[in-house]
This record gives sequence, C-alpha cells and structure tokens, in this order.
Amino acid sequence: MPRRSSDIIVGLDIGTTKIAAVVGEIGPDGLDIIGVGTHPSRGLKKGVIVNIDSTVASIKQAVLEAESMSGCEISQVYVGIAGGHIKGVNSTGTVAIKDKEVRATDVGKVLELARAIALPVDRHIVHVLPQEYKIDGQDGVREPLGMCGVRLEARVHIVTAAAAAAQNIIKCCTRCDLEVLDIVLEPLASGEAVLEDDEKGLGVALIDIGGGTTDIAIFTDGAVAHTSVIPIGGHQLTSDIAFGLRTPPHEAEKIKIRSGCALSSMVGEDETLEVASVGGRAPRVLSRHTLCRDIIQPRIEEILSFVKAEIVRLGCEDLLASGAVLTGGTTQISGMTELGEEILGIPVRRGVPKGVGGLAEVVRNATFSTGVGLVQYGVSRQDTTRVTDVPQKRGLFSRLRRTLSSAF
Repeated sequence: MPRRSSDIIVGLDIGTTKIAAVVGEIGPDGLDIIGVGTHPSRGLKKGVIVNIDSTVASIKQAVLEAESMSGCEISQVYVGIAGGHIKGVNSTGTVAIKDKEVRATDVGKVLELARAIALPVDRHIVHVLPQEYKIDGQDGVREPLGMCGVRLEARVHIVTAAAAAAQNIIKCCTRCDLEVLDIVLEPLASGEAVLEDDEKGLGVALIDIGGGTTDIAIFTDGAVAHTSVIPIGGHQLTSDIAFGLRTPPHEAEKIKIRSGCALSSMVGEDETLEVASVGGRAPRVLSRHTLCRDIIQPRIEEILSFVKAEIVRLGCEDLLASGAVLTGGTTQISGMTELGEEILGIPVRRGVPKGVGGLAEVVRNATFSTGVGLVQYGVSRQDTTRVTDVPQKRGLFSRLRRTLSSAF
C-alpha cells in the first residue's frame, strides 16, 4: 500500500555539530521511525546559524539520506530551535466567560491576553504553553472546555526567540525546498521523546546537552514551568581535548566518545589510550585517568554547575521530585549520571527516545532525542487541533513568512 503524505511526519534537528532528519510514519500500531539521515553541521555556532550556504548543504545531505532510507520524498518538516537568544517568561490573562460556559473562543481569548507582553521588535513568540487555568478562582484546571463559570484565568509560559535566528532557519529550509510546518523549542521536543508522564507530573528537569548549547526545560504538574538555554555544550569539551592533548579535532571527538568518562574515579590510573598527533608526528600513549581528571571532568562539572545555578535562579530546586533527565549527544559519556547526581544533588537518569517502533533500535540513542521528539510533536499536532495553536501561529509564522515571501 503506498504511503499517504499525511501519515509521514519529519523532524529536522539543526544542531551545532550535526544535522539530523528523522522520518516517522503513523501506522495502525502507533508511530514508526522509517528513516534517519545525519550529516556533520558546519554552519552553526552555539545553536545559531552563522553560515547559510554551509547549513543548507548539510541539511540537503541529511534529508537526502533520510529520503533514501525511508523511500519517500520529504517536503515538510518540523524544525527545532535553540541558542542563547531563547528566553522564557511566565504570564497570565483573565477574561469573562461568555454564556457562563467555557468555549474554544473563550480559551483563545484568554491565551491572547496572556501572550500580550511587551516585546522588542527583534523578538518573536515561538510558543505559548498553558500551565493551568482557573475558573472563578478554582485553580488546577487542566482542560477548561465545557466547564461553567463567569471568569477564566490562564497561566502560561511564553518562549521567545530572536526574529533573525528564526528567519534564518526558515530561509535555510526554504532553500532546500522544505516547508516549515512549525518551529519547536528543542528541549520541548526532547521532552516529548524521553520523559514519562509521571515525571512531568511530579516535577523534573530535562537537561539536553548538545554540541553548542545546554537546553533546560523544567516540568511541574504536567506542564512546562520554565525554559532556559546555556550557550555551552559538548563542542567545548571536544575543543578542550584537542587543545590539551594536541590532537586534531576529529580525533578529539573520537577520544571523547571512546575513552571519555565524566568521573575520573571510575577510571583506573593504569589505563592508557593512543592519541594521534598533528603534523604527521607519531601517535602517543597517554593516561586515560589524566584525560578524565584534568580535562573532561572539569568541563562537565562546569556545565552541570551552570545548570544547578539556573535551577536555583528559577526557584525550582524544591520542585523536582523526579530529579533530572540528561539527554543529548554529550550525555553518552560514561559517568554522566553519577557526576550529575553529585553536582545537582537530585536523582539523575539518562534519557533516550521511547514510544516508537520501526527503526527504534537505531534512534534509541540520546543523540536522536530532539529529532524523534520533533516527530512526536508533529504527531500530537496532527492528532488534535488545539486552541493554543491559534495565537501561536498568528504570531511567529505569519510575520516570518511575510518577511521571507518577497525573497522566495
């Protein structure tokens, strides 16, 4: 049976170190991953596009590989956004309920009021994420439709991004003949892939350590309470290894994955590794324990200390009953969860994509958390048209597409 285009969902993770295209198909048994394409990313710095041509070339290669594996043509994508320009803020709105029963128009109106915050002209709203509703002062309402009352309040989390960064993402995709269906905050997408519902309900911090950024999303009572982006990631660790061991960057990346350990106490002092030299010099044999103690552990401790400080700044240290979930390519290093528990002082586990079939074994890897999460996010948008989409679409995409329409 030929595949229908409506059954195909594609997530495009434009990262600092790699571009990943993940193709999902909605089948009778749920979501199946049917294609994956990856290619080194050469046009981004700390999650932000700095070279259009290089990024376009990398996207084309990743999409071509995903098309070849899945056997279908990719024309529409859900794409992730990250970078230090991402900001999150909480807001509220209140409206009178028409006809004394909450209808979709009432919910849309209260969300419009909640999103009416003062923003500089160079910023756009990416998400308006409802946290909870109140009806006549009764809090904790998750779904207000159909309920009776006279006053409806909404508490939301608003994610904003630099307009130029979002425009560059759409521009790169357009040059690859791809239509952007939605731009999604990357930690929000990763949360779709790796978090359990009970974790979101009890309170959990999702920490996505990518190549150029460390993204944080804090969930409480099943909703996003705070989001934050720290402009430091695994690429800095690779640079540290290359500089400290005087080895080429591509060899440093291999050493990080193959021999890296975030906790030096887990490495024997007699363990060694062979390190390639630069300039055609002979390889050297160095101590693995020294590598982990002097280079890897200090950098990981620094990243986790920034995360800890951000959680404290947001006032969420006592809200994380489920602890923290680490995901992203850098978290594949052994000892990450142990060091995470030591620095953060809460239970920590490593998160990998779940809830998918097909090529599940291929994508059951922390490097694909965002890509798989983008696909799952797209499925949730197709399953139901939520009233929260109305103000969201009207904000970011109408303006961005109008801006780009004259160029394409």
